[in-house]
Amino acid sequence: MDPDDLKWETTGTAIDYSCPGFDIRVDSVRFPDGTSGEYHYVDEPGTVVILPFTPDERVVVIDEWRQAVGHVNRGIPAGGVEPATDTDLEATAARELREETGYVADSLEHQTTVEPSNGMANSVHHYFVARGCEQSGSQELDDNESIQVATTDFETLLDGVLDGTVDDARTALSVMYHAMTGRAEWASLEALGGHMIWRRDAILQTPESNCNVRWDPEQGESDASGAETN
Repeated sequence: MDPDDLKWETTGTAIDYSCPGFDIRVDSVRFPDGTSGEYHYVDEPGTVVILPFTPDERVVVIDEWRQAVGHVNRGIPAGGVEPATDTDLEATAARELREETGYVADSLEHQTTVEPSNGMANSVHHYFVARGCEQSGSQELDDNESIQVATTDFETLLDGVLDGTVDDARTALSVMYHAMTGRAEWASLEALGGHMIWRRDAILQTPESNCNVRWDPEQGESDASGAETN
């Protein structure tokens, strides 16, 4: 099928409701079968999300009150892109990191860009990994932000994502992406019994036995006897 066969034609658009941070937009559309209708969605600027590491490889995290769900979430810094002025997303990420945490990064690297909720919003989230983050001042929070800053090790943060205690979606995506692309020297290993397990560059223990397997990112994986299994 030609993807163009699925395309809707936008025949008109208007703001249905506007508030600080986003608008609710309604498009008049013509569907592929020729019929017409309306489609409402959240219209908002882009967002930068930052996974910040200190020089000793701890992660700078935030605990923030989230009114929409009625509780505090542990997560990583994030903030909105100003469409009129933010032409450099890396600079925007550095600014949002500094404002929310008081930390300044030595370097930033683009991680990925996603559309997190494209069935109901036109949001685009740009993810960055920040390195060499050191505290250089106090937070500069917006009036509607209640945030406390902490640090944790990456493995603890990943464990929280995996067991559901860290349920902020932006944090989960960034942490899992970082783990699975090897940015933290992680690797996939087919363990005994044909199961796939993920662990850090350390001793790996398979679920079927007490056999320990060590992953060396340069040499490949070795079994407990030291036999290389590249």
